[in-house]
Amino acid sequence: MEDIKTHYRTCNLCEAMCGLEITYKDNAVIAIKGDKKDDLSKGHICPKATALEDLHTDKDRLKTPIKRTENGWVDISWKEAFDEVATQLKNTQEKYGQNAVGTYQGNPSVHNIGTMLFGSNFIKSIGSNQRYSATSVDQLPHHFASLMMFGHYLMFPIPDIDRTDFMLIMGGNPAASNGSIMTAPDFPNRLKAIKRRGGKVVVVDPRFTETSKIANTHHYIKPGTDALLLLALIHVLFDENLATQGHLKDHLNGWDTIKDLVKNYPPEKVASIIGVNTEDIETLAREFANAKTAVCYGRMGLSTQEFGGLCQWLVNVLNIVTGNLDTIGGALFTKPAVDVVGMSKMTGKTGSFNKRQSRVHKLPEFTGEFPVSTLADEILTPGEDQIKALVTIAGNPVLSTPNGKHLEEALESLDFMVAIDIYLNETTKYANIILPTTTGLETPIYDLVFHQFAIRNTAKYAEALFKKSEGQRHDWEILEALASRLSGQKNPANLEQTLDYMLQFSSYTEPKLSVGELKKHPHGLDYGPLKPQLPERLFTSDKKIDLAHPLFIKDLERLKTRLAQLKVEENSDFPFSLIGRRHLRSNNSWMHNSKRLTKGKERCTLLINAKDAESLNLKEGQIAKVTSDVGSVKLPVEITDDMMTGVVSIPHGWGHHRKGTNLSVAQQNTGVSINDLTNPLKRDDLTGNADFSGTKVKVESFN
Repeated sequence: MEDIKTHYRTCNLCEAMCGLEITYKDNAVIAIKGDKKDDLSKGHICPKATALEDLHTDKDRLKTPIKRTENGWVDISWKEAFDEVATQLKNTQEKYGQNAVGTYQGNPSVHNIGTMLFGSNFIKSIGSNQRYSATSVDQLPHHFASLMMFGHYLMFPIPDIDRTDFMLIMGGNPAASNGSIMTAPDFPNRLKAIKRRGGKVVVVDPRFTETSKIANTHHYIKPGTDALLLLALIHVLFDENLATQGHLKDHLNGWDTIKDLVKNYPPEKVASIIGVNTEDIETLAREFANAKTAVCYGRMGLSTQEFGGLCQWLVNVLNIVTGNLDTIGGALFTKPAVDVVGMSKMTGKTGSFNKRQSRVHKLPEFTGEFPVSTLADEILTPGEDQIKALVTIAGNPVLSTPNGKHLEEALESLDFMVAIDIYLNETTKYANIILPTTTGLETPIYDLVFHQFAIRNTAKYAEALFKKSEGQRHDWEILEALASRLSGQKNPANLEQTLDYMLQFSSYTEPKLSVGELKKHPHGLDYGPLKPQLPERLFTSDKKIDLAHPLFIKDLERLKTRLAQLKVEENSDFPFSLIGRRHLRSNNSWMHNSKRLTKGKERCTLLINAKDAESLNLKEGQIAKVTSDVGSVKLPVEITDDMMTGVVSIPHGWGHHRKGTNLSVAQQNTGVSINDLTNPLKRDDLTGNADFSGTKVKVESFN
């Protein structure tokens, strides 16, 4: 028994940052449990954490470079792989121009400190403006609202869930996500704690979600109409003199503008359009305003819709005009040990918007990236700066971006593609070379990004549990090897040295932070709950919050036009609205190659209301055909009263039926991809974010 050891680290499989206690012997995991001494998670873990062992032992995971040939995939050396990738990228740029090489970073990138610290240097070495990431199919509207209102694209107000008296959750299901852009492990019990202390939780969503089942009240809402509800709520606040400037009175611009514009959105005007009755809207506004403390949290369903930018702006406005921004129990800003936002005072990098536009659809860049919904057309459309080569990093955009089949067509047409990824999946199968990284238990971890969004200020670092084999490379080693070949300059720093340098600028000095110091605290360091920080934290030139930025006011005209259409719109060809959903045991498509995360009842089903199913003569388990304006899929029916009538749901990340991959577990539970139904031309015109929530579809029996 003396050979059994214990290792403490943070789970990197979602945003919750749960602390783990891993017992192991030699190179084998014995057990993965929650770390009860972790100040953030206090022993809580979800089923995903145990899958770290599955990822570590997965026989399908790549460990050395492979190259696609006429006779199939073959192993090649790291030197050969690095040299060929660098040569091909350089040749492409010499032949077609600097912007002929595109890059795409997937969601798992932000869960990995190696990619976060060294990815930008690699992308800089390519020197192309054709940059894309999962941001624009996810949280771009959050970034946009933060940049326009607070002056920095990472200034996200985080709900002070542990001290609030009233929480309004719109378009989010944190009981399943553990708090996306609100790092809050064991979210269900934190919600229950609000109720135990006499508070209230209200959910607004087209589906009665896992979070709704914990909440006091649930309101169904028609997909894509959340901005109208928020405007109506704010209307009630001003109309009944419930709005207050609070302690931010001297730091607000645009108060009167907001007051005037919401006059056009009384509850009775929007109620029938959004599916929430007038009395419920008025009651919700009054309860929110009269609570001792309150906070509104809007997430995926608000961001990935036609008016995502307006939604996230109005969430902030609602918190501000009730005196709940920068207030304990409301929405607060973090101050993590590695303070990326604070360091911007030295770097000057606070974000940018519309410095240039995409070549094909003239979409605005945001902080150096174009919306990924235009990527396929940037590859397929001839002309100057056409993408002829592509680098993907930890991403599977065939399953995660609009109209995956259209992107497949584009990837197949590339002159060259390289994927930095651990799997031969639905996207990487189109690569010429795949460069696999170490993963999970083979990597050190400091959660650079999600400390920025956590409900407490904490810091935690862990070395790799298992040493990589001689033939493996860490992601930062791969990125630096390629960057040095492309730029001709070598970066002598390694991961720990780079993190050490950043920790030197921490405002926390007891103890003085360094990687070495963090290693002395395997359960992490807790710097307490979030605190008010305004106006000092603001990055606007006048140190004031811009409540009514002209870009938002202008976009309201688009909403006004859409409002007139919604009053009379009936789509007999595509009568249903399609939304996605998330499961506690799933985050990204690569988690579907874990047996323990995919076992049990089939999860890739079409959720449909019982009344709708009856009208279509659909039975439980029957195969239904779902069709949109770009494609169709077939999947089993799951009848439930949890869905709003007229709305159906398919989970994201599935669609593993495509040939040419090597995902043995996922191919036994293929499911269908919701993104074979979504249209890349449908987006939020303000921000460029993809419009997923409310795709119009028809449903019919396939039997």
